[in-house]
Amino acid sequence: MNRKTLVLPAVVGLLAPVLAACGGSDSEAKSGDAIVVGTTDRFTATKDTPAPLDPAYAYDVGTWNILRQTVQTLMIQPKGEGDPVPEAAESCGFTDSGNERYACKLRDGLKFANGDAITAEDVKFSIERALHLKADSGVFALLSTIDTVETQGDREVIFHLKTADATFPYKLSTPVAGIVNPSDYAKDKLRDGFDVDGSGPYTLTTDVQDNALVSATFSKNPNYKGSLKVSNDKVVMRTFKDADAMGVAIDKGDIDVMTRAMSPAQIRKLDAGTDKNVELVEMPGLEIRFLGFNTNATTVKSKAVRQAMAQVINRGELVSKVYGSEAEPLYSLVPATLTGHSNSFFNKYGEPSVAKAKTLLQKAGITTPVKLTLHYTTDHYGSATKDEFEVLQKQLNNSGLFDVTVKGAPWDAYRPAEQKGQFDVYGMGWFPDFPDADNFLAPFLDKDNTIGSPYANADVRNTLIPDSRREADRLTASKALTDIQDIVADDVPVLPLWQGKQYVAARNDVTGTSYALNSSSTLQLWELGRGASG
Repeated sequence: MNRKTLVLPAVVGLLAPVLAACGGSDSEAKSGDAIVVGTTDRFTATKDTPAPLDPAYAYDVGTWNILRQTVQTLMIQPKGEGDPVPEAAESCGFTDSGNERYACKLRDGLKFANGDAITAEDVKFSIERALHLKADSGVFALLSTIDTVETQGDREVIFHLKTADATFPYKLSTPVAGIVNPSDYAKDKLRDGFDVDGSGPYTLTTDVQDNALVSATFSKNPNYKGSLKVSNDKVVMRTFKDADAMGVAIDKGDIDVMTRAMSPAQIRKLDAGTDKNVELVEMPGLEIRFLGFNTNATTVKSKAVRQAMAQVINRGELVSKVYGSEAEPLYSLVPATLTGHSNSFFNKYGEPSVAKAKTLLQKAGITTPVKLTLHYTTDHYGSATKDEFEVLQKQLNNSGLFDVTVKGAPWDAYRPAEQKGQFDVYGMGWFPDFPDADNFLAPFLDKDNTIGSPYANADVRNTLIPDSRREADRLTASKALTDIQDIVADDVPVLPLWQGKQYVAARNDVTGTSYALNSSSTLQLWELGRGASG
């Protein structure tokens, strides 16, 4: 019997510039033992990243999945996808026709987990703190369209934007917009370590060894007041060194659920239905992988070198050899399932061609073979990343146009080095902050971009991104979005590779797994419960 459950994608609705109201429900939970969830995400505090869980700093899928359980936001992506809905807020919406004034009213009686009342001033403090600290993770850029934050009384917050931004409700659903208590978070300094306090559905306690988080315990917050129904009393998240160790743990019953990142071999094994005690749940995902370039580096400063790489790399072969049915070739930064996607790279380069790549390099006067090092992280995106880069190395070297070596490093060293521009060519993944094409373009192309790229296209930054954000109807924004993708395909500051699916594996007595992840790879622990399998 095949134990795989397929969760079909929901339709993502269009943003609308109107006030939205959502009635809250008291948190409910079933009694029972803690549900234990495994992950290969690693959480470390280092000299370069001393505050990994501060909402004003954290900016990767692992840390956000801790913060989303504990730090409440004004808006939240709803169960089953769609437009963001109020969470800490009672209502939110644009109050002008130009999408430049956004007002929220807080729920009555909202409290932090310690019992302190939450006021509009706390929201203002939290947002302004993130903008003021301007952390080098670049997460503050999500809030960059905010001009000023105004409060009216204890429950009303008004955001005045510098320019129209129809994606702003989504941005208020991300952890950087999380509401924190001024008693716990200094205005002028990040909060070091692994302590997190907020008003989300859970409180957090951690087990930390050698500056690394070993396990995180999420306990139901009795003061939580929001839109979520909490289906358990406690969830424990355990970290594992790799997918194989996590797989052993679920086989032994030491954990109940496996999340990211399972290996392709594990997914294929579970998909075959050989384990009657564990069910594999497949969900549509928006994860992408790409190569980034330091466009100031001598080796790849010439656009022709980057274009030649785009002309040589065979995405179909890469996906087939490494990921099989768990991924699909991607010809734009924007996933194929999102409004505004364009196959810009395929339109420009077509099928892989060594001859065309050679012509590009010859016309630019580039001596071959071009010597490059491709850098990748060994422990952040799963064990298959090494195999992926070895396939890329072979493809490029077999062309005779490149002399490529590959080099891996753990994430806690890799990410700071990438941000400082120490890599000429490097692999990155992206789990979206929210499911909109803007979030696959602006984070890499705009000012203060998350990868620290020196690439700057004035038309993209000053005209096309702002134009796309003016349109609440994202179909109307497609023209500007397509123009951006075409420019990226021509200049190749980044090179998209593939788009992935996402999976959860759970023992048979765990319920709610179909909603354990949303399309943005947000872990929704509140959905998990215990009961008879369906």
